[in-house]
Amino acid sequence: MTLRFSWLRFAAAACVAGTVLAAVPAHAGIFDDDQARQAILDLRSKTDSLSSQLSAAQRTILDQSNRLDQLNQQVATLRGQNEDMANQLATLQKQQKDYYTDVDTRLKKIEPQQQTVEGVQGEVQPGETDSFNAASQQFRNGDFKNAAASFRSFISKFPNSPYQPTAQYWLGNALYALRDYKGSTATWQGVVKNYPQHPRAPEALLAIANNQLEQGQKAAAKKTLEQIVAQYGGSDVAQTAQSKLSQIK
Repeated sequence: MTLRFSWLRFAAAACVAGTVLAAVPAHAGIFDDDQARQAILDLRSKTDSLSSQLSAAQRTILDQSNRLDQLNQQVATLRGQNEDMANQLATLQKQQKDYYTDVDTRLKKIEPQQQTVEGVQGEVQPGETDSFNAASQQFRNGDFKNAAASFRSFISKFPNSPYQPTAQYWLGNALYALRDYKGSTATWQGVVKNYPQHPRAPEALLAIANNQLEQGQKAAAKKTLEQIVAQYGGSDVAQTAQSKLSQIK
């Protein structure tokens, strides 16, 4: 609309100044046309230049966008690779842990291990614990004959075992269950003599006293019970012994 208004103004000016224009030399009109043409050419040149710059800017933006997409793809790829490496590392760590656990388990089977059994610390040989547990299970199953044989075998095979006082105590119990009072008493006496500070020692004495009472040996039983009270006073076993003493007449 601005262009149309400009042309109207031009036409009005032409009508008013017609005579003046007629008096202007012909070369003046040609000069104005040249200037207008040059202005148009300059404008077109600027327009083309701006268009080229715009196109170049668009290409730059497109290139940057493509590069950004590539970078995003690379980041996604690296993230995936990082996750794979993390999973591989976790797998390797687990395999290494399992390996060392397996090695440790195997070493325990072939090398002696320090162990504490009912307060007694000592070196436990391979297979020692299994042998003791097998004999104990036979006793719990009521298989006293085989339990006695297994405990004897254990005592002979592992003389320095921290299980020794416990194994001898349960051998005495197995013999008692087989009504071998003499053998059980001798076995328990060995526990008291060789391991007087062991927690099974007062129990062994109490078992001996019970053996003596069952065989009618009241004087011997009374002496054994008095020994328990004197040596292990304050213990639960000593209280039981004191109670039995009060019942002997």
